[in-house]
Amino acid sequence: MDWLHTIIDYGVLGLLLTLSVIALALALERFLVYRAVRIETFADRKELELHLTHKLHLIATIGANAPYIGLLGTVLGIMLTFYDIGTAGFDTTKIMQGLALALKATALGLLVAIPAVTLYNLLLRRCKVLLMQWEIRDGRKGI
Repeated sequence: MDWLHTIIDYGVLGLLLTLSVIALALALERFLVYRAVRIETFADRKELELHLTHKLHLIATIGANAPYIGLLGTVLGIMLTFYDIGTAGFDTTKIMQGLALALKATALGLLVAIPAVTLYNLLLRRCKVLLMQWEIRDGRKGI
C-alpha cells in the first residue's frame, strides 16, 4: 500500500498545485486581456462577449472541482490509515499522524478552490462592466 501513499502525496497534491498554477496563470492572462481590450474595436456585442469570456470556464472548473480532488486525497489517506491499522495493529500515534496527513489534501483543495472562485468572480464582474460599457457606447451611436 506504499503506492497509495505516493499517489496521495505526489499525485493528488501535485495535481492540486498544478491546478492552482493554471488558475493563477489564466486569471493573470485574462486581467491583462481586459486591460488591453478596446471595446470600440468590436462591432458586435456577441463577438466582444466571446473575446472576454474566453478561458473563464477553466478557472470556474478548477474552483468547483479542487475541493473534490482534495476530498478524494483525504478519503484515500483515511483508507491507507485503516489499512495500516489492520496490518500493523492499533497505534494511536500512527493513526493520528495518518489522519492529519490525509486532511492535508482537503486543506490544499480548499486553498486552491477559494482563490480560483474569487478570481473567477472578479473577472466575470470586469467582463460584465466591459460589456455594459460597450452597450452604453453603442447606444449613444444611434442617437
